[in-house]
Amino acid sequence: MKKPQTDPVIARNRKAAHDYELGESWEAGIVLQGMEVKALRAGRASLVGGFAQVENGEIWLHGVHIPQYMQARWFNDGSRRKRKLLLHRAEIDKIERKVNESGLTIVPTLLYFKDGRAKVEIALGRGKKTWDKRQALAEREASREAQRALSRRLKGRSA
Repeated sequence: MKKPQTDPVIARNRKAAHDYELGESWEAGIVLQGMEVKALRAGRASLVGGFAQVENGEIWLHGVHIPQYMQARWFNDGSRRKRKLLLHRAEIDKIERKVNESGLTIVPTLLYFKDGRAKVEIALGRGKKTWDKRQALAEREASREAQRALSRRLKGRSA
C-alpha cells in the first residue's frame, strides 16, 4: 500500500507573478549540500528575491533562502549561497539564447519535492512597470467585487 502523499510544495514565489510577466518555464533539479534537504523537508525556504544566471554554460540559482537546520551538528552554512541547477544542455542553451536576445530574467517560481528529489521550477520573466502592477491589482479587485456582487445577488434570490 502506498503512503498517502502530502503536498510536496515547499515554497512558492507569488511575488514573481506580481513583479514579472512570466513566460516559458522549466523544471530543474537543484544541487544541495549537507542538511539543506532536511531543512527543506521541514518546509522552510523562501524564493522571494531569488534569480538564476547562466555562467560558463551552467545555471546557478542566487538569493534563495534555505535556513539552517537546527538539529544539524556540522556543515550548516550558507543559507543564501548560490546553488547549481541541473538541466539538459539543450535546455540551458535555449534559456541562455532567450535571456541574451530578449533581456529576460530567470525567476524561480516553485520549490518542491518530486520522487524524493528537490526540484525548482524556473520561468523566464520580463519585469513589469509600476503602472502594470497597479493595473493588474485594479483588475483583480474589480473581478473580486463583481464576484461578490453576483454571490450577494444569488443569495438574495434563493432566500
